[in-house]
This record gives sequence, C-alpha cells and structure tokens, in this order.
Amino acid sequence: MECLCCKARMRRGNAPFAIDRNGYHVSWENIPAWICDQCGESLFEAREVDLIQEALVSLDRETATLIGQSS
Repeated sequence: MECLCCKARMRRGNAPFAIDRNGYHVSWENIPAWICDQCGESLFEAREVDLIQEALVSLDRETATLIGQSS
C-alpha cells in the first residue's frame, strides 16, 4: 500500500488513536493499521474505523445517561 501523504510504502502494524469528544478523552494504544515506513502516517481500514465509531456512539450514549443522572 502507498502512503497518501508521501507516497512511500506502508506496512501493517499497530497505531494509537485518540479523540476528545463531548467532554471526555478516549485513547487506544494499539489499533491495527497501515503505517508509513517514511513519514509514520497511519491509516485505519474500514473494519477498525467501524469498530471505533461503534465504541464512540456507545460512549456518547452512556455519557448522556451519566450526565442526565447527575442533574
């Protein structure tokens, strides 16, 4: 696979993913990804993106419930 940023070769590995969202911070350290040998850019495949999005939707729902209970 070719890097979208620098056009160098990418290899399979693990990369971190972090996001600040709706009052909380989420961080995963080892998400399967393609990683550029030259610039270090990481690219997640559709399966991993879908799983991350599902987890975030669940966290949004639980956070809304938690905030609703504290009011």
